[in-house]
Amino acid sequence: MSQVTESQTQTVPSRQRCPRAEGLESVAPLVRTAEETPDPIPTSVSGNIPTWIKGSFLRNGPAKFEFGEDRYNHWFDGMAMMHRFHICDGKVSYSSRFLRSDSYVSNSEKNRIVISEFGTLAMPDPCKNIFSRFFSRFTFPKTTDNGNVNFVKYRGDYYVSTETNFMRRIDPRSLETKEKVDWSQYIAVNSATAHPHYDRNGASYNMGNSYSSGGFFYNIIRVPPREEAQGARSSADLTGAEVICSIPASEPRYPSYYHSFVMSENYIVFIEQPIKLNLLRFMLYRMLGLGFSKVMTWAPQYGTIFHLVNRHNGKRSDVKYYAAPMFTLHQINAFEDNGFLVMDMCCGDDGAVIADYSLENLRRASGEEMDEFYNSLCRNLPRRYVLPLTVDEQTPLDQNLVTLRNYKATAKQTKPGEVYMTHEDLHDDELLQYGGLEFPHINYDKYNGRPYRYVYCCGFGHVVSDSLLKMDVRTKELKVWRFPGLYPSEPVFVASPGATEEDDGVVLSVIITPRKEKSTFLLVLDAKTFSELGRAEVPVDVPYGTHGVFNEMG
Repeated sequence: MSQVTESQTQTVPSRQRCPRAEGLESVAPLVRTAEETPDPIPTSVSGNIPTWIKGSFLRNGPAKFEFGEDRYNHWFDGMAMMHRFHICDGKVSYSSRFLRSDSYVSNSEKNRIVISEFGTLAMPDPCKNIFSRFFSRFTFPKTTDNGNVNFVKYRGDYYVSTETNFMRRIDPRSLETKEKVDWSQYIAVNSATAHPHYDRNGASYNMGNSYSSGGFFYNIIRVPPREEAQGARSSADLTGAEVICSIPASEPRYPSYYHSFVMSENYIVFIEQPIKLNLLRFMLYRMLGLGFSKVMTWAPQYGTIFHLVNRHNGKRSDVKYYAAPMFTLHQINAFEDNGFLVMDMCCGDDGAVIADYSLENLRRASGEEMDEFYNSLCRNLPRRYVLPLTVDEQTPLDQNLVTLRNYKATAKQTKPGEVYMTHEDLHDDELLQYGGLEFPHINYDKYNGRPYRYVYCCGFGHVVSDSLLKMDVRTKELKVWRFPGLYPSEPVFVASPGATEEDDGVVLSVIITPRKEKSTFLLVLDAKTFSELGRAEVPVDVPYGTHGVFNEMG
């Protein structure tokens, strides 16, 4: 694998470009165990929630952080709780349930942690004798089905997912846990992301790993619509799923971690970033007493590789696209423009930040202790990369190939078949006062894979999001919703009936209120003006979450 040169890695860390914070309050109440509310309860509505909004806003995230005397180490480890805000005729009801995963059930029965999670290793049963406990260190741990990351959809069914090979089908109305689905029963992968993409014909695309004596591979998966799948049952069946492309890891012993991927109308781009998994440590991590997070390392010497794949025929480009080391969890959008693929992403300069989100760090005290932690973190900021799609033997060397007007990103062929790219910062200095952005959402149904203008996201002026932002990617203009002591979740766009403009609709977000108990509320913003329309207050405590979707049928 080609490694980047010293000159190519001289970026200014994003933590240094954002203003330092002082006097931050503790966010410990946002990451404490919550009680479920299985029967829908009414909310207190103020303002005006448009009556045309009909459906359910579904949210997911960690919400139980201990069993008996055992405590989880990392925020990602908490047991999944699903939340439903049902909206109809301007009124809102709320319900929530813990996912009855095998992990949750087993831990509850034993009243201790028996299934390992991202940052917490399940210890041997203390009731076993010393020899049994010793030899249990050499058994491979069970894979968790604690789907606490996202709601995903395949063939009209909703599932909750994490980043293993297991998902759980969910009833989106009752939030009841249904069948467990194992990706490996349908295709040869050992995991799948919690961020699939969907095309306009009903097919779903995802990515998953596989490893064997032949090496380590990143696999692009296609799940056809139900009408294409021969022999598929009515529910919880991925029959017909196929791997359309397998990409060998550039460093077989040190494959990359990834959380999502890029898809345009004709291409998928897999970003092989320098967050590396040490496979030897991974095989031995139970014996070494390490959580999974400890087998991941930030290795900027490897730089970043973009693998371009035609999503219709699975053909991988022979051209290798390189860039300086960077870290990305979530992509904003990608689209094709006159022979180029434009990719917008939330990026940082230090991938070690994933391991930093331990519960110990998130529960630090207000003031100096919390300030120190926040100011040490990398800030993610929006970037644009542009890939030239027609690189061949006639393409000149050491010349900027990006000829699109008003684009500042560059791409130069440094040697035959290798293109080195630099990004354009997709923001101006105003964004820095909000600490960067993450959890991006667009008008997905109409604009995913197509030229677009608006992105809705969370600003991170704290270790968790403390503002909502709307950014115009053409002008870099910001609209902001922000109030001290209020912590919003990922914003989700819902289009108005018959909408013809990209931002004609509303933005939904759940706002957590640690300064006041039992006052979490669903916020409804006008997507165009970003002004508040209404809110629905919930008389229960709701923890900080991860991702969500709006279900029009719910």
